[in-house]
Amino acid sequence: MVKMAELLVEIFSEEIPARMQKKASEDFAGLIEKDLKEAGLKYGNVISYVTPRRLVCVVDEMDIVIPDIKEERRGPRVDAPETAIKGFLRGAGVSLDECERRETSKGEFWFAIIEKKGGDVKDLLPKIILNAIENLSWPKSMRWGSGKVRWVRPMHSIIALFDGAVLNGRFETGSKEIEFSNKTTGHRFLAPDSFEVVSFTDYKEKLTKAHVILDREERKEIILDGAKEKAKKIGLCLKEDIGLLEEVAGLVENPVVLCGSFDDEFLKVPDEVLIASMKEHQKYFSLLDSDGNLANKFIVVSNMPDIEGNIVDGNERVLRARLSDAKFFWEQDLKIKLEDRIPKLAAITFNDKLGSVADKVERMKKLSSYIAEFNGADFDKVERAAQLCKADLVSEMVFEFPEVQGLMGSYYAMEQGEGIEVAEAIAEHYSPAGPNDKCPSAKVSVALAMADKVDTLVGFFAIGQKPTGSKDPYALRRAALGVIRLILENDVRINLDDLFKKSMELYLEQDCEEIEKRLENTIKVTKPFTDIKAYYDAYLREDLQIFIDDRLKVSLKDKGYRYDLIEAVFSGLSGDDIYQKISRIKAVDDFLDTENGKKLIAAYKRAVNIVRAEEKKDKVSYNGVVDDNMFKQEEENKLFEALSKVEKAIFPALESENYVAAMNAMATLREPVDKFFDKVTVNDDDNNVRKNRLNLLSRVRYILDQVADFSKLEG
Repeated sequence: MVKMAELLVEIFSEEIPARMQKKASEDFAGLIEKDLKEAGLKYGNVISYVTPRRLVCVVDEMDIVIPDIKEERRGPRVDAPETAIKGFLRGAGVSLDECERRETSKGEFWFAIIEKKGGDVKDLLPKIILNAIENLSWPKSMRWGSGKVRWVRPMHSIIALFDGAVLNGRFETGSKEIEFSNKTTGHRFLAPDSFEVVSFTDYKEKLTKAHVILDREERKEIILDGAKEKAKKIGLCLKEDIGLLEEVAGLVENPVVLCGSFDDEFLKVPDEVLIASMKEHQKYFSLLDSDGNLANKFIVVSNMPDIEGNIVDGNERVLRARLSDAKFFWEQDLKIKLEDRIPKLAAITFNDKLGSVADKVERMKKLSSYIAEFNGADFDKVERAAQLCKADLVSEMVFEFPEVQGLMGSYYAMEQGEGIEVAEAIAEHYSPAGPNDKCPSAKVSVALAMADKVDTLVGFFAIGQKPTGSKDPYALRRAALGVIRLILENDVRINLDDLFKKSMELYLEQDCEEIEKRLENTIKVTKPFTDIKAYYDAYLREDLQIFIDDRLKVSLKDKGYRYDLIEAVFSGLSGDDIYQKISRIKAVDDFLDTENGKKLIAAYKRAVNIVRAEEKKDKVSYNGVVDDNMFKQEEENKLFEALSKVEKAIFPALESENYVAAMNAMATLREPVDKFFDKVTVNDDDNNVRKNRLNLLSRVRYILDQVADFSKLEG
């Protein structure tokens, strides 16, 4: 029986930033596994762990010995160019003398016989570990000492154990050498002495005794369960926050859940501000009462027990200072009306090529009023909300807590007597900020939120700053998905081309120099820009339409629609009305689930394939008039009559967006098409009859293509 071994690697360092830990541990294990595969080594599981001070990788069921390998590799033909032969020899690491000439069914080829001697796995592993350390990428790294090596934080030790023995290796930092060892240390304060380990099981057990919980998921569970239990004991409930839980689990190796409190007077400040202050600055969890209101209690996770209560006292003092600042900002901000802050928006840059935030607000006022014509929002309320929506950007509170922008504007609006619809629209105009964010539904909110996103999309596309690859610095993909959700979830029937054109018009009204310069350089026009539609069509329409379509496709795929179905429907529709596209996709999807739908599409594809093949052979297009006087068989007449009836029914149905009626009309074609193929030979000996039958089948293609390009469907 072949003996199996275990590899244990631990990189012990100063505290790794919490946001970097999970990816770093996975990447580190991935680099080790990659080299193990390339070396042809056999192994079982590759598992990674991470704490604030250590990256750990464990590989089990590894072979101890590398077996001898004899590999046969076929090269180029014997008469191939010399450069090809040399390239093969170089890649295989052999000389021509070490190759054989062999005759195959395809000719005579060179074959290389590559023999690799095996050896001890332990001799190969140090290089693999060092390669993983040196090639691990960090978002931010540093040099320490006088060395040139970069790492996220200063490194102290490296455990490198294979089959219980220390591997022979060292990491050169430049300022010092770190020898591979079997030693590590536990908790910084509770168990700072070093200890030796002989295996992963031994390592984990000793870490636990040294007050270190190695498993990140276990630390998260301890924190979450402990926080819920503390809350329950005082009659409150935890405001769960997955992101905060992930971060806090990366701050402690020995989580201890504690509960603190703050003065009731701070509850006069909006809950969102208090929650943001506790979360962003102090990493505290908030607690709620039975009605869902914020309580004056909080959860703090310590890295060690609070035996004398000093940890809770210290955190309460720090939080008191933070909340005092928030209360002061709140009280000072209430002294100034939102509209009195508006002039200061001129000093805030929206984008250096698109003007100030004040410029954006003026465009949003007009654009949201335009949208209100389509969704029925109150014009006065929309304009008022647009006028005030960015004013909180110059408030003390938003300067300190940027994450509450919009929300603070809503509070200030209510305090100064604005109506609920205006205040709500101010709070929601950044929404939806992502796929899981709630989408506004109030009409004023929808109009304002859409105006904000459309203005951003058109502006950045107009100056050539559209996303490329994975880069999207202005979050334009998110803005586009926001527009799509606002339209679909609120049944807003609006022509996006007209809306984008209106937005571009508003930029030009403000004499946006960058856009004007691009228009002059790209399509050779100068001011005054009188024909906005022509300029929009020539300059922006296609890019924006493709961009919106791509985002809509992503949204539909996330909802479970087949990619080929999406492509089939999109290919026959313009980008003007995304609501229409969604409705048609739903109808076609339902139709394809029926027996009639499946069989009709199969017949359609057969018809299309026949017509295309004959068009390619004859080098003509078969889309001419069908002559019913040339029919020889009843099945031709039946199909012709059915097509005529469907054509009369399907176009009005599509025009009125009665897609159910359109699908029902299509379904009637199934039987006559099937019978046609059963009884009629398309390629008749009489060429005129043949052409007429091809034109008849082409009508099948034409009529069904009005609904979707069904040739794009797979299977």
